[in-house]
Amino acid sequence: MLIVQKFGGSSVADAEKIFRVAGIIADTYCDGNDVVVVLSAQGDTTDELLEKAAEINPKASKRELDVLLSTGEQISVALMCMALEKMGLPVVSLTGWQIQMSTNFDYGNARIRSVSNERIRQELDKRRIVVVTGFQGVSGTGDITTLGRGGSDTSAVAVAAALHADKCQIYTDVEGVFTADPRKVKGARKLDEITYDEMMELASLGAQVLHNRSVEMAKRYGVDLEVLSSYERKPGTKVKEVVKNVEQMKISGIAKDSNVARIAVVGVPDEPGIAFKLFRVLANSNINVDVILQSIDRNGLNDISFTVSEKDYDKTMELVAGRKESLHFQDLYGDKTVAKVSIVGAGMLSSSGVAATMFEALSEAKINIQMISTSEIKVSVLISETDADKAVQVIHNKFFN
Repeated sequence: MLIVQKFGGSSVADAEKIFRVAGIIADTYCDGNDVVVVLSAQGDTTDELLEKAAEINPKASKRELDVLLSTGEQISVALMCMALEKMGLPVVSLTGWQIQMSTNFDYGNARIRSVSNERIRQELDKRRIVVVTGFQGVSGTGDITTLGRGGSDTSAVAVAAALHADKCQIYTDVEGVFTADPRKVKGARKLDEITYDEMMELASLGAQVLHNRSVEMAKRYGVDLEVLSSYERKPGTKVKEVVKNVEQMKISGIAKDSNVARIAVVGVPDEPGIAFKLFRVLANSNINVDVILQSIDRNGLNDISFTVSEKDYDKTMELVAGRKESLHFQDLYGDKTVAKVSIVGAGMLSSSGVAATMFEALSEAKINIQMISTSEIKVSVLISETDADKAVQVIHNKFFN
């Protein structure tokens, strides 16, 4: 079998953990498998590098930041290869440009265009363990790029897809995918399996187990994906197209995202094209809008509320305020003290009353809902950030206890 294994930063944070991971890799290799390993930077290395950059130039270009940040993964792969060499195993490290992981030019959040499997195949044919840098790629002009937070997951899936690997294992500091964050929610349960669609929703809604782009890519190319622990040798959670218990569980998980902000444009004329003008301005600045709520017409005026990522809050407020004359709105309000709590489950398609159960749990806990967004397999609510952790717990209790 050809197995791709990805290990996150917490799994390789120090020498002891590196040797623990090396043991997992060695066992997989000695079982007769071809092994490709994808690594993140150690521990908090990326944050430390960002701090160093800020000391020199708080407004450093994204291109130079990518050159700096990519060094973290190179340290990880070199140290891992040294550990495996010490164990007497044949191993080689490769960077993003060496495996020709081609990306676009969006420094800091690059998208993968293609991955060559030629160099990796050459090394595998020599029965070597191949250790690859996650998170990084190379643009069409040969510049180093990075894939954004959590990008090593996407690197691993891209490599697995390019190699037509039999399995892609994502090792992390938890045993798999849980119904909620087991470090914060009492009674959180590990799932044996979850659908690509459910995992994509949970990842995009704040669950930090997998990068949402990695799940999207795994679904597109049919990559056999599994999330499991780098600390305990036990089965994890399989992410797949169809699961066995889809109708038995109304929801599969609960996610919380505190990195959101609410913006309200008050007193907008009830005229065709106003919403287009408002959101086109944001789209042109690459600002992603999530939940949108428009009030009922009152004397020819509406209120439009929407959410954006907290990092885009200041820019969004500035852009909208600058369009006050052309949009003819009366006032503008913003709030960064909010959080989005979501339930996700393919079982919603065949179950009634799921949203009502969620709202009942929040009502009993006296938690006020500010905005609501739904899709076929999710329900999201915007609430006060101070209530977020409590909300996740009471919703979990309602559905799983």
